[in-house]
Order: sequence, then C-alpha cells, then structure tokens
Amino acid sequence: MLSGRSNIVGALTLAVASLLMPLAASAADITVTLDQAKLVKLPERVSTIVIGNPLIADASVQAGGLMVVTGKGYGITNLIALDRTGSVLMEKMVEVEGPADVVVVYRGVDRETYSCTPNCERRITLGDNPAYFDVALGQTAARNGAAQGITQPVK
Repeated sequence: MLSGRSNIVGALTLAVASLLMPLAASAADITVTLDQAKLVKLPERVSTIVIGNPLIADASVQAGGLMVVTGKGYGITNLIALDRTGSVLMEKMVEVEGPADVVVVYRGVDRETYSCTPNCERRITLGDNPAYFDVALGQTAARNGAAQGITQPVK
C-alpha cells in the first residue's frame, strides 16, 4: 500500500515539474536571434541603457523612442533603461537564442554551421571549429575588402 502511494506521489511530482518547465524557459521579456537585431519601444525620457553582459546582447537608443537590441552571444542578460537622474524607467530580461535556419554538422568534436535558405552556405557561428570559423571569417573579410576597393592577399 505504501509503495502504491509513493508511485502516485512520484508521478504527480513529475507531472507538475513538467508543466512548470515551459514557464521557466520563457522568462525573457525580449528574445532576439544571434547576429540579428530587434526594435523595442522605450518609455519616454530614457537617456541611458545598461546591458548586464555585453557579450550576450548590445543595445543602442535611436530617435523616436526606439532601441535596437542585437544578439551577440548565447544566453540571458538584463537590460535597464535610466532617465537623466538615474531613475529606473524599464527593466527587462533579454534572451539570445540560436538561429532556426541552420544545419549543424559534427565531424567528431569539430562543428560546422551552414545556413540553408535555400542553398547551404557556410555560416560562422559561435561554437564552430576554430579552423572552419577562421577560414569563413577570412573569406568574408577578403570579400568585404574587395567590395571597398581594398585588396588583401589570399591565404
């Protein structure tokens, strides 16, 4: 009899925990994708924006009471908007998540990321193998330099 109650209590505990997990996962007020930006309306009189961890997100105040939040790294951080006197006007949690339109290829412990919309092309993403990351970054820098009329030696 005692064993039956233990099983029921255990099952109920597991059921309640599984119901609460999605609530904990959506704790962020602002969700932005890595390497993308999102516009957020600010309260009036904002003069300073503070980001808890600038390695995760960046923010800049724009004209018309808007703020641009850019995803820099995976994770959650906080954002605080202050007026000229230092009073808190807004406090939000910002979550940066990975892109949904990618294919990740693992070769042992090495990781490569491809953007597949519609054709698969290299995409440098945090967590990729350093050699893969450096080659893709070098090609991007050379291409951007060529577009600006700056020639760089190909390695």
